[in-house]
Amino acid sequence: MRSVAEELRDRIDAAGGSLGFDEFMEVALYGESGFYTTTGRAGRRGDFLTSPEVGPLFGAVVARLLDDEWDRLGRPDNFVVVDLGAGPGTLARTVLAGSPRCLHAGRYVAVEISPQQRAQHPGGIESLASFEEDSITGVVIANELLDNIPFRLAVHDGIWREARVIHERGRFLEILGPLDTSDLDGILPTSAALGARVPLQSRAAELVDDFRGRLHQGRLVVLDYTTPTTPGLAERPWRSWLRTYRHHERGAHYLAEPGTQDITAEVAIDQLIHRVGEPDAVRTQAQWLGRWGIDDLVEEGRRIWTEQAASPGLEAVRMRSRIAESQALLDPEGLGAFGVLEWSARSDRIRPA
Repeated sequence: MRSVAEELRDRIDAAGGSLGFDEFMEVALYGESGFYTTTGRAGRRGDFLTSPEVGPLFGAVVARLLDDEWDRLGRPDNFVVVDLGAGPGTLARTVLAGSPRCLHAGRYVAVEISPQQRAQHPGGIESLASFEEDSITGVVIANELLDNIPFRLAVHDGIWREARVIHERGRFLEILGPLDTSDLDGILPTSAALGARVPLQSRAAELVDDFRGRLHQGRLVVLDYTTPTTPGLAERPWRSWLRTYRHHERGAHYLAEPGTQDITAEVAIDQLIHRVGEPDAVRTQAQWLGRWGIDDLVEEGRRIWTEQAASPGLEAVRMRSRIAESQALLDPEGLGAFGVLEWSARSDRIRPA
């Protein structure tokens, strides 16, 4: 098996000497020996922590959403939950622990491109590398996926230009080339400081648009760390929104040691809207969790712990942990500030919530 560096050099040679940043990122994360193909993963023993890894409370809240949508659609027996970018299956595992009624007859499909991560998926679900069905009745969830979908990188050098990656003297370096702006009307700021950068997240927007188009009935839910507009990113230091992670710490420069670290960027909401259309709702994760009853679940946990505190069993201890989990999930400086966007099927407007 080729190393990431070898695969990148081969791809650069085949492309005539340079790759777009999205192509570089694709190999670094998902190539033959890429970060997610081999060792990269979420979790306390992994490289970063997502909401499901905080504990089972997040999955219990998602289970309430799933049951509510199943009820709204008339409890169809073809109800399906599509978990995009499922990683090692932690969200699936915690949702199953929440015992949603909709899965008694419905299906939970965890979609994950990495064989190494799919091998860790729990039993009781379908585990797939891709989801090919073209008609979905149910809920599609993309939890912290879009920030990892390869994106092009635009750099302002008097005009907007595209960052490309070359290989010279044993290093991967960046050069600037022409940028196709034909699909970026109204997205790029007309003026910016020299050296300003923005991610062009067309692949992420296309994925959301594709799955919204496949929805016959139901809703699509995107959870990620987001920013309202692309011009807002251009005004900020690029290191604040283009990040690398390894072993729960910030990593090296994004071109250094490809395949050994995560590469991620804040998701620009205006780019999603440009392709997918206006969402039915945009909330912070704290607001969204509140909408789906996290406070009720925490209060239930507090009550069960109080009742069983004199001789607590495993279930009582789990209930007590909900208090600390909710604090992490609702933290306005952390996970609670993440964005949640919801789209209904184009022919099925969800009720205001």
